[in-house]
Amino acid sequence: MRIRITEHGPYRVSGGVPLARTGPIETEYGEPIDWAADEEVPTGPSYALCRCGGSSTKPFCDDSHLTNGFDGTEVADRGRREDRMRVFGGDDLELTDDESLCTHAAFCQNRRTHVWEMIEQADDPEIRARLLEMVSHCPSGRLGVRTSAAEPEIEPRFPPSIAVVRDGALWVRGGVEVIGADGIPYERRNRMSLCRCGRSANMPFCDGTHTEIGFRDPAPATADVEASS
Repeated sequence: MRIRITEHGPYRVSGGVPLARTGPIETEYGEPIDWAADEEVPTGPSYALCRCGGSSTKPFCDDSHLTNGFDGTEVADRGRREDRMRVFGGDDLELTDDESLCTHAAFCQNRRTHVWEMIEQADDPEIRARLLEMVSHCPSGRLGVRTSAAEPEIEPRFPPSIAVVRDGALWVRGGVEVIGADGIPYERRNRMSLCRCGRSANMPFCDGTHTEIGFRDPAPATADVEASS
């Protein structure tokens, strides 16, 4: 299962990676607190997903990138998240944070507090449980938690899949391999968010620009699926 980025073109997905749609569930105050259940999107074993933001058949590619001047140059750091992240807290729980991966999905905060404050209060079982839940909802993997530097991070279990976030990024889950247009793979991670509005300053990853530019999906459609390798 892999996603191959094409030069100034779509994401070509192969190996039968399941595709679904989802979106954040929000409180009455507009605070995201969970993800909606996946809605399966029918595909073939291989398919192409729009990367330029201009397709009329989103999330699938319709070759709009050939005529709209899309520049998909990849500029994201190719190193390991571990080498970029900062560590907060201590004692028996640490919060890890790679700000370069932020998509501004906002699961890390609410109107009362945020995870950087909560990590200092993680000895309270209720706060600890809520903190772990909030971090697990971060779609990009910017945030993580671990009991110590010697232990692996506590990650939610995801089967390999791609979720099309409503009016947002592609949420790649379960360690699906992502290969750059130069043929070099990115670090394989459990949670990744790929840009599909075509305007991220951290290509191929989402940086939240879709919200600023008012990126919107068309009505869901299952036709015109490209089943090419």
